[in-house]
Amino acid sequence: MKPLLASRPVLWFLFLFNLAVAAAAPFAVDGAQGVLTAVGMGVVSLGAGVSLLRGRKKSA
Repeated sequence: MKPLLASRPVLWFLFLFNLAVAAAAPFAVDGAQGVLTAVGMGVVSLGAGVSLLRGRKKSA
């Protein structure tokens, strides 16, 4: 499972999808639940983005 999650297409999907959900969550869900959803999805998106950057430095 780890090699699948570390592949570049999966990391790009996680980065972009979670970023879009984090941006839309406060408008779709009211109150603290929307804010916490945005924060959680933003953290996952940042983690995928960092993994993408680390992978780029290794292959260069």
